[in-house]
Amino acid sequence: MTRPRSLSPAARSILFLLAEAGSGWSYGYDLCRKAGVKSGTLYPLLIRLEEQQHLEAQWLPAEPGRPPRHVYRLTATGHRLASENPPLVPASPAPVERPA
Repeated sequence: MTRPRSLSPAARSILFLLAEAGSGWSYGYDLCRKAGVKSGTLYPLLIRLEEQQHLEAQWLPAEPGRPPRHVYRLTATGHRLASENPPLVPASPAPVERPA
């Protein structure tokens, strides 16, 4: 029996950003920038989520001065996964008490 793995903070952030986009498409570069993750983390994550059918991807044709671009959006199961795994909010540090 395999044990389900918990999602990484990066995965949770990406799912949240894609869920915010609703049914719209998102560019990988925008996801990197907004989530604050490096492309070496993002693209393998997107590939895994697509293989698990949590998101779909497609290539957009080249525009003048731009190469073709890959875009991503969540599937119905991806939206469910995103709602079940909200982004982790870093705990704010406890206030430092200073002696009077």
